[in-house]
Amino acid sequence: MTATAQGPERLEAAAVTDALARGDCGEVHGDAARRAQYSADASNYRRIPLAVVFPRERRHVLNTIAVCRRLGVPITSRGAGTSTSGQAVGSGVVLDFSRYFNRLLALDPLARTATVQPGIVLDDLQRAAGEHGLLFGADPSTHSRCTLGGMIGNNACGSHSVAWGRTAENVLELEVVTYRGTVLRLGEMTRAEIDEAVAVGDDRAELIAALHRLAERNLATLRTRLGRFPRQVSGYALEHLLPERRFDLARALVGSEGTLAVILSATVRLVAPPASRALVVLGYRDACAAADAVPALLKHDLLALEGLDQALTDIVTRPETRQAIDTLPRAQAWLFAEIGGQEDELSRLAEELTAAAGRTAGFTGHEIVTDRGRARQLWRIREDGAGLATRLPDGSEAWPGWEDAAVPPDQLGSYLRQFNELLTRHRLQGAVYGHFGEGCLHVRINFDFTTEHGTAVFRAFVTEAAQLVADHGGSLSGEHGDGQARSELLPLMYGPAVIALFEQFKGVWDPDNGLNPGMIVNPLPVDGNLRVSPHRTPLPPAPVPPLTTVFPFHADDGDFAKATRRCVGVGKCRTAAPRGDVMCPSYRVTLDEKDSTRGRARLLYEMTQGEVITDGWRSTEVRDALDLCLSCKGCSTDCPVGVDMATYKSEFLHHHYEGRLRPASHYSMGWLPLLSRLAARMPRLVNALTASRLAPVVKRLGGIAAERDVPRFADQTFLAWFRARTAEGDGHRGPVMLWVDSFNDHFTPDVLKAGVAVLEHAGYRVQVPDGTQCCGLTWITTGQLGMARRIARRTATALAPATRAGTPVVGLEPSCTAALRTDLPELLDGDSDARALARSTLTLAELLLHRTPGWQPPCIAARSLSQTHCHQHATSGFTADSALLEAMGVDNSVLNSGCCGLAGNFGFERGHYDVSVAAGEQVLLPAVRAAAPDTVVLADGFSCRTQIAQRTDRSGTHLAELIARALPRHLSSSADKEPAL
Repeated sequence: MTATAQGPERLEAAAVTDALARGDCGEVHGDAARRAQYSADASNYRRIPLAVVFPRERRHVLNTIAVCRRLGVPITSRGAGTSTSGQAVGSGVVLDFSRYFNRLLALDPLARTATVQPGIVLDDLQRAAGEHGLLFGADPSTHSRCTLGGMIGNNACGSHSVAWGRTAENVLELEVVTYRGTVLRLGEMTRAEIDEAVAVGDDRAELIAALHRLAERNLATLRTRLGRFPRQVSGYALEHLLPERRFDLARALVGSEGTLAVILSATVRLVAPPASRALVVLGYRDACAAADAVPALLKHDLLALEGLDQALTDIVTRPETRQAIDTLPRAQAWLFAEIGGQEDELSRLAEELTAAAGRTAGFTGHEIVTDRGRARQLWRIREDGAGLATRLPDGSEAWPGWEDAAVPPDQLGSYLRQFNELLTRHRLQGAVYGHFGEGCLHVRINFDFTTEHGTAVFRAFVTEAAQLVADHGGSLSGEHGDGQARSELLPLMYGPAVIALFEQFKGVWDPDNGLNPGMIVNPLPVDGNLRVSPHRTPLPPAPVPPLTTVFPFHADDGDFAKATRRCVGVGKCRTAAPRGDVMCPSYRVTLDEKDSTRGRARLLYEMTQGEVITDGWRSTEVRDALDLCLSCKGCSTDCPVGVDMATYKSEFLHHHYEGRLRPASHYSMGWLPLLSRLAARMPRLVNALTASRLAPVVKRLGGIAAERDVPRFADQTFLAWFRARTAEGDGHRGPVMLWVDSFNDHFTPDVLKAGVAVLEHAGYRVQVPDGTQCCGLTWITTGQLGMARRIARRTATALAPATRAGTPVVGLEPSCTAALRTDLPELLDGDSDARALARSTLTLAELLLHRTPGWQPPCIAARSLSQTHCHQHATSGFTADSALLEAMGVDNSVLNSGCCGLAGNFGFERGHYDVSVAAGEQVLLPAVRAAAPDTVVLADGFSCRTQIAQRTDRSGTHLAELIARALPRHLSSSADKEPAL
């Protein structure tokens, strides 16, 4: 972009930002990074805002609207930004309520109501309501991050709307403000209350009077064309203006997508769930047969009735979820029916339901799931659907665009068959799933937005699909709203008379068209503002230089831009509390979009486009956004579409600092394996220095946080000990290669000694690699990929004789084990030795449990807590460890803690200490402090043990150490022996 072309846009954004900052609007941002982060939601659309505002108080919202009204700038209200239809992005000011304006204002368990600010996350409301045995009935699959304001904007529904209705049915009262600054409290109104309000004669009176006149003049249309079935969400919900619905302006506002007013607070209804629940899984020969069965099954009292097609489950790779899928009843499609009641009646209800299913065509079998853990695993498939479906089994990208249309349930089978025919006719594919019980289907489709032809196919397809839905008496949107994705198509569903009513309704509320313009009425084109588009000419006019990468990114055809597009915005990385996942530790601390996996992916994608982020790999905005990424790899497995931010960060840092001076920590900690070898020659002197009065200087020179203690080097490395010892045991099982990682070798050699004792007890002849080998992890995480590749090649070559001979390689440090399994074969793309090493690498538990038949582990009557290392979570998981501990009789609890917060070099780097500690304090550190003195704290990761040791009065124990301590002394004593001299 030339300076001349760039100037006006920057001046406009700067002027708007300055006016907002001076107007007491809360936290205001107009920098390129923020604007890039908020340029997209979970839809196909991309619009660069002028500024982003995070209001903290009610007055900030009112002031923001006043400033925008004065400047003539439109406003887009945003919650978690998980909307799939494009209504959470705008070219004016984005008002994000989720960060600060998110409080629970009141909860009345007797009245079963709660009053909340719009930015509150649904799960936070559910936790508060759950303390009183209550819940909010609408529960979208994004419940861990979606906000009530967003749910109200889209009229969100979720899996249990069959029982508890949509958001609209659960909203009692709203306090809102219009673009012109009128504050209203909305709810049901009798005719007397309407007359009393109109008599006041103020702005509120004018608005209510106009709305009442609109309803009175169009009663027949409102009764016959709107609210015909539960999932008719498209357009405005004018049926709530009918006198028999008590002229309920609050419910009429639900689903209006921020186009009418801005929500200040909401009072919602809470419900009491049944005492017990059971999940009944019903198998069918295909999704159409499952759809045909819905009307018969709805005759039973169900809490949920969800559908899944095998095309969706085939995409799942997560081991735990894959295992659950593989045990489902044999079928090509499934219905998940949830029933509720007293525990003693669930069996009868389940049998009645399965009997009814057995009488439907295409039924193949069933499973009644009462185990809560298994039920959670199965529901996770459904919850992750929006992310899973974004990549089809062949690797092609799949997009929303026709994401949640709905038809009356008795039309679902017919609609689905004709919809599949429509897909075939346009040579498109998609995985179908959704709320079958209410006729609402979700599907992501492999539209090709990169070409003119593909974009034309997209437009033609959605137009024909809209007509198909209308022919079945359905709704273009069944819960996600119309947004830019469907607003242009609404005339096909409603016709000109109803569209004219919608325009009048919008005109009463927002005559200046200042709130989310282009949505529902006067729509933006369905194929405009596409995130991926052949129509967009990136700025500057000169093409963005090709972003050549070191990592191959095979899953994304070697295209880094396509890799960053894996993030489609479903926002699972914005989950604030650990729930068995690691992603995303820094976001859980800061609750800032910029620190989420999604925020970083957005910035990286914008970097590839060159419009907002203009300096490619040299971008300081991207560098700063990646600064708090812990490289924990949690997103690589927890993100439904496998965004691997750790790899993206390494790739970026490699190019960003190429030929330039790096931060000090890249030298002190990136080169730690080599520096440790030097320290091993005089460990006592080094330890004395790092503990002396000169320690602050040493830390400052090394880029190390002043608050961190530098770990002490061992007096003797493991390798020195091992090469001087005499092997024990008969080694009848043959050789095993023990991977000697730099951390345990130099700092905690007792871990590796314990590993030797355990392996010899199991009958192995323990070997170590020749020389001193390294996985290159510290160079990878600091983006020094040239050196990392050289080290990786040296390592793969050194271990090639062993791996070719079939010798297993056992790693005790999870981060290094993960690097051998995943990073090395990627760095050395196509190298057969690297691939062989990856296949040969096992954890200790995997070797003992799966590759050592007949070995009996020692019996250990102990209680333990386990902290799973992030990289182990992302690669091998903790299943083998759990099974081994159970076989030993250990009463183990796996902490639902996410990342320990230290994460290799991250927690030691200057500027990261507070976030590092805060991440650990969420679950891990309080759990360790609260553990009984005789409870063993298991932590295989060196980082995890270091964080525990430095922040509590406890120490972590490696699994190898736990086992070795229980072995007969003559077999385990080698772990304690001094080397022979």
